[in-house]
Parts: sequence; structure tokens; C-alpha cells
Amino acid sequence: MSLHIYDTSTRAIREFVPVEAGRASIYLCGATVQAPPHIGHIRSGVNFDVLRRWLARSGYDVTFCRNVTDIDDKIIRVAAEEGVPWFVVAERNQRAFTWAYDTLGCLPPTVEPRATGHVPEMITLMERLIARGHAYASGGDVYFDVQSYADRYGSLSNQKLENMRAAADTDDESCKRDPRDFALWKGEKPGEPTWPTPWGPGRPGWHLECSAMATKYLGATFDIHGGGLDLIFPHHENEIAQSQAAGDGFARYWMHNGMLKIGAEKMSKSLGNSLLIPDMVQKVRPVELRYYLAAPHYRSSIDYSEEALLEAAAAYQRIEGFVTRAAEVIHDVDADAPLPQAFVDALDDDLGTPQALAVVHEVVREGNVALSRGDKEAVARLLAETQNMLDVLGLDPRSPQWRGAGSDLSPVVDALVAVALEQRKAARERKDYAAADAIRDQLAAAGIAVEDTPHGPRWELSRS
Repeated sequence: MSLHIYDTSTRAIREFVPVEAGRASIYLCGATVQAPPHIGHIRSGVNFDVLRRWLARSGYDVTFCRNVTDIDDKIIRVAAEEGVPWFVVAERNQRAFTWAYDTLGCLPPTVEPRATGHVPEMITLMERLIARGHAYASGGDVYFDVQSYADRYGSLSNQKLENMRAAADTDDESCKRDPRDFALWKGEKPGEPTWPTPWGPGRPGWHLECSAMATKYLGATFDIHGGGLDLIFPHHENEIAQSQAAGDGFARYWMHNGMLKIGAEKMSKSLGNSLLIPDMVQKVRPVELRYYLAAPHYRSSIDYSEEALLEAAAAYQRIEGFVTRAAEVIHDVDADAPLPQAFVDALDDDLGTPQALAVVHEVVREGNVALSRGDKEAVARLLAETQNMLDVLGLDPRSPQWRGAGSDLSPVVDALVAVALEQRKAARERKDYAAADAIRDQLAAAGIAVEDTPHGPRWELSRS
């Protein structure tokens, strides 16, 4: 079986056949950086990071483009409320998103274009649309003419044009031929940033930005376009319309991740129910938060609760416990060991992470039994399978991401704990158990948990 994915545009599971054999191209609608990220934002990053890793593991050379919308009505509004330039808001929140993606183990994108760096490509796209009769300039704005594309407009969201509401993206609807026409370019307004165009100064419309950036880096036709379900209409519908009306094939597959909710409400800044990433990684470790976001199927909704979050953390700790104990016995893991077929089948079936993690837990159970029997050959095989599966999911506890590699203090902590453990060992050898217990208690007070094993003491930072 090869990879099959649910394509929103056809509302069916389709076999993944790339534009170019051996290569896979993905465009993910990234952050609109008017505010720092909550876990609903970063769920998309985690889901598509797993897709990217699986495609790479399956032998594809992956180009992953994740954009940044750094100019937008909301960014301008926040900047005005704070009394700062728009780019201060954009840069501050862009850095917060980058930190959040990195903290949750998302691989850096191949390219991460910013909208404001691609105005020339946007102008070219508008010129092509106007020349083909699909767009028009009016009062300094440029609009897409939905009636010119009426036979196909609404296909992604499964809507009919006659049932659609007005686009509501301008203060002056009289500039439009049809209230449903959407803005490609917005003419100059006092206090707003502008860029020069043949139709006058102004700034880009949201939908135009992604079409220009996607085709610049991935070509006129590329493989997968991703984003949250809330982007299907109007954003992705409008991307398809303007891109294909201009003559581009655009995306062959459309993948959308489900929303993260609190009760019946979609998680959003405006509703005041945001759970920001810095706060979340105080509740659980980043790797445990990644597990929580990756474990449900990407198309399902997640109804957030702290109880479910802690259950996910405990489930990950069971996996981590086996890997840690097994690694004390097996020092060289076969990174080329084959993945269990059930794991492969799960991910090939529309990226079925719940089933894939069920395989991980089953292998872990077998591994714990092998450890208890002292069967090193079985432990070695099962540890390799586990770590290779976890690597695909970005959850391997022994990867540098989760072991704190790169932290300037890690070698210092390692050395200091080693000294303390040597002192504890010496105290126990001379039967000074009070001193040995005191050292262990002092380490615990410092947040370092020590576990005595048949292979010597093992320590880790306490999760409490």
C-alpha cells in the first residue's frame, strides 16, 4: 500500500501521486502574526510535520513551504491599539511562532516566505488575472470577479455562488461589481503601510499572498496544500479561484486539520480561550504536548481538557520509560531496522496516527516483557522498532530535541549530577546509608529524580 490521503477538493481518499516522481511539495498556510500562538495554531504545525517526516521516510525528497502573513487587517488593528508600527507586532509574534514550532519539535521549513517580501509576484499575478478578464481595478483596489469564474467558484467548500454572502472585505461596496467579489489589493489608507503598483499604492489582500508565494517556490502546479478546516472558505476557495483563473494548476491535493476546541467553541484569541504555548509547556513537557497534539487523527477535532492532556503525558512517559531502560542494555540501535508493517499501513491510510501510536504501545509492551526476561536480542529489535517509529512521529525521547542538546547548561548539569552520584555510591559502599539518602534527597529537592537499576543509578529531571 502507498500513501493515501483525504482530499478536501474531491471529498474522497486518493492515492498520493506526486507531480514529479520521488519528490513531494507541500504548502502550509502558516501564521497570521497578529498575536502569539496557542495550541490550536501549533496543532497544524505538528500535524503537517508528521506528514513531512512520513513522506521523507517513504523516500520522497520533500520541499516544505510554510508562509508567514505579516501584513493583514488584524495586524494593523493591533498595532494601532498599541501605538506601535505594524512591523513591530508582526516581528514580535513571528518570533513567538518560530519558538513554538521549534519547542514542539517541528522541523524547520525548506522555505518560510513572508508576504511583504513578495509584492512583485502579487502584482504579476494580478496583471495576469486582469488580462484574462478575471479581475478589475476600482478606486485604487483590485478585485477578483467571481462571476467570471462562476462555474467553478465554491467547489472546494461545496457551495453554490448564489448562496454565498458578500465578501465584506472593504468599507465601500460600491467599488465592486458584485458584493461577493474579493479584494486582491487594497488601496492606500491613512496610517497604513503601502507598496507601489500600476493601480496605485496600497497593500495586498490575504488570499492573493498565498497564491503568489506557493507558486513562486513550488511551481505552477504542486502536490499538497494544507491548513486548518477554518481556512477552506473563503481563504482556500479564493486561492484556487485566483490561481486557476490565472492559468496555474495549483494544488493537486488539499489537506485540512481539525480544530482544537474548549467545549463547543473553537480556540481563538477573540474568544479569550487561548492556551498559549509558553503556558502549556509549564503544565507538561514540550514532547508530551507534541504527543497530545499528534495522537488524534489530524482531521478530527480535539476538545481540550487538562485531564486529557495529562493522560497523554502519562502515555508518552510509558513509551519513554521503555526506551530509557532498554537503552541502558542496548547501546547501538539499528536506525535502518524496518518499521512494523502495521505502523506503515496506519500512516499510509490518511496519516492514521492513532493506529500508528497503538502499534508503538504494543511494541513497547513486548519490549517490557523482553526486558523482564533479560532477552537482549528481542530488546534490541524492539527498541530499534520503537525508536524508528518515534522518529517518524517526532517523539523519540533520545533525539537531541528532547534530551536538551544545545543547551549551554546541559554538560554542567550532567557533570554535577555525576559527581553527586559518585559521592552517593561511595557513601553506600562504606555503609553510610544516611549520607547516601541525604544526597538523593538533595538531588530530589533540586528537581533531579534518581532511580536505582540493575545497571546502576539513572537520573532525570523531575516532571513534578
